[in-house]
Amino acid sequence: MCKVISIANQKGGVGKTTTTVNLGKGLSDMGKKVLLIDFDAQGSLTESLGYSNPDEIPSTISDLMQNVIEDRPLNFKSCVLHNDEGIDIIPANIELSGMETILVNIMSRERVLKELISQLTDSYDYILIDCTPSLGMLTINALVASDEVIIPVQAHFLPAKGLEHLMRTISKVKRQINPGLKIGGILLTMVDRRTNFAKSISELIRNTYGNDLRVFQSEIPLSIRAAETSAAGKSIYGYDKRCSIANAYTKFTEELCMEVG
Repeated sequence: MCKVISIANQKGGVGKTTTTVNLGKGLSDMGKKVLLIDFDAQGSLTESLGYSNPDEIPSTISDLMQNVIEDRPLNFKSCVLHNDEGIDIIPANIELSGMETILVNIMSRERVLKELISQLTDSYDYILIDCTPSLGMLTINALVASDEVIIPVQAHFLPAKGLEHLMRTISKVKRQINPGLKIGGILLTMVDRRTNFAKSISELIRNTYGNDLRVFQSEIPLSIRAAETSAAGKSIYGYDKRCSIANAYTKFTEELCMEVG
């Protein structure tokens, strides 16, 4: 069975894209067939996998969604790109920014991405969705289409404080639209282990949510390597597989697979 996982947080800069790329590569290295969906109009995931000019890509996720809306056949062959590291990706660009407005005025607007993904699940073991940093209609679509959501949280006070709003949104989607949705876990990112402050935030999150939700034992360290890999258009494994972030994402991928099978 294909597992559909959203990587979501309305706060930007918490490591959603980095997590999507490296989790995808980690799963691929374990022999899984993986598809990544860039669901952010900034196209950060697309750029992070080596496609430096997303706005020049002729077919993207917004084109597929428009076809669903207009009840036209979906041409995945023209939209699914094949990365050099063995990962498939459906790219995004600035055109996706207009989809929020389009979705507001159509029937079953929360289920457009779900309908699209339902035609791909036979081809993949995992589909990972890199969500936009908001709690608008695009993120709702991602949550409705998903089996699980993973929440990257930067080990700082304000990103941690914003978790409550996201939790309420996930709970509402689960209650009203997607009863099968689960929170796969909270992943602490950009953890500066040299500071007591980062340690205290980590403890705060674990104490606040750990009794009800899974907080992954794996923590992603703060490192300049994350920015370097994005600029290079590679996963951390393709850039420097021996660095601390690569080791952390390997442990995280293994930890996740122990749960989801």
